[in-house]
Amino acid sequence: MEIETEVIDCMNDILDIVDKKEKKRLYYIQYREKNKGKISQQKKQYNQENREKILAYREKNREKILQQKREYYEENKEKISKRQKEYYEENKESILTQQKEYQKKPERVKVRRIKDWKKLGVICDDFDALYDKYMNTTHCEECNVLLTYDTTSTATTKCLDHCHETGMFRNILCNVCNLQRR
Repeated sequence: MEIETEVIDCMNDILDIVDKKEKKRLYYIQYREKNKGKISQQKKQYNQENREKILAYREKNREKILQQKREYYEENKEKISKRQKEYYEENKESILTQQKEYQKKPERVKVRRIKDWKKLGVICDDFDALYDKYMNTTHCEECNVLLTYDTTSTATTKCLDHCHETGMFRNILCNVCNLQRR
């Protein structure tokens, strides 16, 4: 009988604790509902202050952080490489799709085309203006044929003509005129 009373008292204590915790949980839920704006503002302010502290710390300790990253990388090269390969294999399709979409963006096409021109040795003061001229030219400046913008080379494919000796830009031509000018 005495043990049963102790067990009952113990169970009542446990139920009281659970009841208090549940009341506290419900109170916090209600408080968060009533004070969403205030809590959101406090979080923003806290995050802003911490962001500023983090940026200041990073700026102050830039070399130290870079050294730590280098050391970590050297110690974990194989593990990092393995993790990257696993991630790529698991997400290969979405990664390739994202890359294709990125390559189609107009700003990416522009950067790639200008880079290719520079690699070919084209010299120009303003590549942005040259790119605009290239994109807006619709007819060959030599024979006046309508230019096409093909992935494979055809007679009417748009070409950027430049002097191979000096590298200076000359005209926007069709492929036929460009080949004849060399």
